[in-house]
Amino acid sequence: MSYSTQYQTLRVLRAFFTWLADQPGFKSKIRHSDAEYFRLSEKEARIAKAPRETSVPTLEQIQRTLLVMPITTDMERRNRALLAFTLLTGMRDGAVASLKLKHVNLMEGNVIQDAREVQTKFSKTFTTWFFPVGTDVRCIVEDWIKFLREEKLWSTDDPLFPATAVVNGQSRQFEASGLSRNHWMNAGPIREIFRRAFAMAGLAYFNPHSFRKTLVQLGQRLCRTPEEMKAWSQNLGHEAVLTTFLSYGAVASVRQAEIIKALAGPTVADMGPAQALAALQKFLSDQTSQRIL
Repeated sequence: MSYSTQYQTLRVLRAFFTWLADQPGFKSKIRHSDAEYFRLSEKEARIAKAPRETSVPTLEQIQRTLLVMPITTDMERRNRALLAFTLLTGMRDGAVASLKLKHVNLMEGNVIQDAREVQTKFSKTFTTWFFPVGTDVRCIVEDWIKFLREEKLWSTDDPLFPATAVVNGQSRQFEASGLSRNHWMNAGPIREIFRRAFAMAGLAYFNPHSFRKTLVQLGQRLCRTPEEMKAWSQNLGHEAVLTTFLSYGAVASVRQAEIIKALAGPTVADMGPAQALAALQKFLSDQTSQRIL
């Protein structure tokens, strides 16, 4: 077994024997300190808990996926809007599956994650404002909501992303037949939609939760003050900004190399007037591009 598997197995055993030491008939035979036997050495524990860099989709990869997704049928339109909405809001897939149309306010550009009706983590209620990920992404979501309200004539209590209607077809087999007016029972179908979408674009699979890491990386580039980063963190539903940095904000190794190499470059004080002006123009151009995104 790998060190990681050993670590998790011993952790469960340690908890079990700690509990057993308090049970009648075992108190005289097992001490709480006996449970400490179920531990790896410090060296082995560090190996077991070593973080592994996970792949995070870039904005360009997600936008490419949205471009190649078909929109011929109602289900295909729903699937593309689902990816766009996940990027626009950074919501967890369980919450997205339980959203109703009334929870989205297009005029204000926000989503009210009401824990009384939405399956939020730890049953927290908070408002998420649309992230600045491009007007094209927002238009996909707006078009989908208008389609449901104006063409389908759905009410505000209907699901934002309805499950697929299944009927007994002419072949006497169950077949997909448009949209039902029911929520998905769980987030499994959402992850399958993501899997097929990235495969269609010729990319590796990225699960819905990885979009939250994409947004954190975007926030690290756009936010210029601690207040802005705090607002970005709250928009993801994090009460502490450290949660955003520690759980989602790891700098990818490629980006780490870029930053370190840039720091080793010449400073403004070392540049001549022409070089300093060129560097300033490039910085302003990069900032403008980021704001447009």
